[in-house]
Amino acid sequence: MTFERPAGTVISVSRDDAHRFSKPVVGSIRLLAGIGVEGDSHAGATVQHLYEKKRNPLARNLCQVHFMAAELFDDLAPTGYIVAPGELGENVTTAGIDLMTLPLGTRLHLGAEAVVSITGMRSPCSLINGYQKGLMKQLVKTDAAGTVQRRGGIMGIVVTGGVVNPGDGIRVELPVGEQLPLGVV
Repeated sequence: MTFERPAGTVISVSRDDAHRFSKPVVGSIRLLAGIGVEGDSHAGATVQHLYEKKRNPLARNLCQVHFMAAELFDDLAPTGYIVAPGELGENVTTAGIDLMTLPLGTRLHLGAEAVVSITGMRSPCSLINGYQKGLMKQLVKTDAAGTVQRRGGIMGIVVTGGVVNPGDGIRVELPVGEQLPLGVV
């Protein structure tokens, strides 16, 4: 038996055929099973991130689709950081789901067909400070107890392909059994 969380919504979708920091917002994206976002520079069965590709070009691509919560943008605004969908390199900007608390293996059902299995948290890199100076400290924080809180979004692999549009619903299917926290991918 699987348990589901309340549905969220796709706010925006983005893709870029080149390895640039931000991705332009588009009208829709097509997810390809085992590959990622059609036409995106990070699409592929093996790792496409330039740094990781140099280290192990045959590694499985666990970062086919990048999700970011629009609520993060709202949280950043009072600190002086104005961020819009796609500007942090995400493919899907969501609302209504606390992405960072989802367990490993959660399946996000997007629109009518697409399904993405969550593989881990994004590992924000120093390029974020090149986009907006000091922003990295807002996305990776350490509390008084030394616990690191990451807010750079989550990554996943495409299980079932399909077209994803802004306004599409998102159904959250939690994994059966022990629910493991997300690690960094």
